[in-house]
Amino acid sequence: MIPESGEGFKSGFVALVGRPNVGKSTLLNALIGQKIAITSPVAQTTRNRLRGILTLAEAQIVLVDTPGIHKPHHLLGQTIVKNAIGAISSVDTTVLVVDGSDRMGTGDRFVADTILQSRGPTILGINKIDRLDESIDTVSSYESFAAENGWQVAKFSSVTGEGLEALQTMMCDRLPLGPYYYPPDLVTDQPERFIMGELIREQILLLTREEIPHSVAVSIDLVDEQPKITRVMATVHVERDSQKGILIGKKGQMLKEIGTKAREQMQKLIMGSVHLEIFVKVQPKWRSSRFQLSDLGYRVE
Repeated sequence: MIPESGEGFKSGFVALVGRPNVGKSTLLNALIGQKIAITSPVAQTTRNRLRGILTLAEAQIVLVDTPGIHKPHHLLGQTIVKNAIGAISSVDTTVLVVDGSDRMGTGDRFVADTILQSRGPTILGINKIDRLDESIDTVSSYESFAAENGWQVAKFSSVTGEGLEALQTMMCDRLPLGPYYYPPDLVTDQPERFIMGELIREQILLLTREEIPHSVAVSIDLVDEQPKITRVMATVHVERDSQKGILIGKKGQMLKEIGTKAREQMQKLIMGSVHLEIFVKVQPKWRSSRFQLSDLGYRVE
């Protein structure tokens, strides 16, 4: 149930934007207080826009986790970047998330220039301050850029939580007065099926690393909720037979490990027992097929 908002209550949408692997999904999970976005050391882990709902006493912030903005090499990449750029123009505030342990580079400047074109309120979020090397000044280049463009700077660590409260305050300050968009106890508007598929894909990225970087998609074919257990059937789509072999592994060990770890995460998600079956299917060049991308849940305009 959505309650009435009191006097002075604020609400709005905040996009978390940046180049790949700066910690946007980890930041989203830290702000929400639980895991709703998958994370991995592999760049471009996030593909679709994911909304997380942070409800505070004075405001409701709808956080939009966007894919890392990068130079695309196929239709999937083009779709990912288009979704991220589209989010910038449709929110109340943008947080440009950067890796504070590294100096500002061309990738950060490209994303920053994209944000500047939207001319909307922006916070420069310097993440990973827990990893700063005191002997190397990596932060001043970001601070100078923010000062040139009138952006406020927030320094924080998505891992330790340091500075996140100050970031929340900055986001709230930039939101308009408004109602609750969602019930206060809701943390995401994504269906469980979507998150289940992402949890499987996360384990594939973590366990296979560079062997199967981005040639994989997951579809959830069945979710059967029974009194004592939820049965889930999923299909992993790859582009080549060799990738299928890597995913299955010797005597099926890799697929078994992926399934075991994904099932553990799903049980936390639904707070109940899960029986998970995973199948692997070869779909050549699915990342370049408009029909197959749409069929797998990617918004292709």
